[in-house]
Amino acid sequence: MRLKARLAPALLAASVAVTGCVSNSLEDFSSAEQTLRLEDYFLGETTAYGIFEDRFGKIRRQFKVDITGTVEGNTLTLVEEFDYSDGEQDTRTWTIEILGNGMYRGTANDVPDTAQGQAVGNAFNWTYRVDLKVGDGTWNVGFDDWMYLLQDGVLLNRAYVTRFGLRIGEVTIAFRKPD
Repeated sequence: MRLKARLAPALLAASVAVTGCVSNSLEDFSSAEQTLRLEDYFLGETTAYGIFEDRFGKIRRQFKVDITGTVEGNTLTLVEEFDYSDGEQDTRTWTIEILGNGMYRGTANDVPDTAQGQAVGNAFNWTYRVDLKVGDGTWNVGFDDWMYLLQDGVLLNRAYVTRFGLRIGEVTIAFRKPD
């Protein structure tokens, strides 16, 4: 029994390190001076630049995304045109329901289930699963996106990527609106 008691803290620390738990709470951002509303920020043209780091911190991919956003009624549509540094190109189209009170629900062509999100103050948390092309196969991976609206209209996104509950990498994206 003593061995279990001694190992418990070490196992807990190891599991946190492996899974990369996020400790943010949306309520931490409720008093922010700025308010992030996806339907306002992404309306029109937006450009983003990003990287994917594996779980060891090695940058595996770099990319640029041109995004066109339209709003019709309570639906935000985002067409994302990805241009990867290795020459690959891809398109993801999000259809996002604006539910009110900062709540959002969405689908995309490579998202097999429904994405769920909530915005509070200048922060937005968006969780979903993606069928991601890896080599000749496809991996179903989880994304836990955290977006933060910063000064000068910069939107920073940090996404934690998991497979089978283990963190396999992180995506960092900076969005900006054209001048």
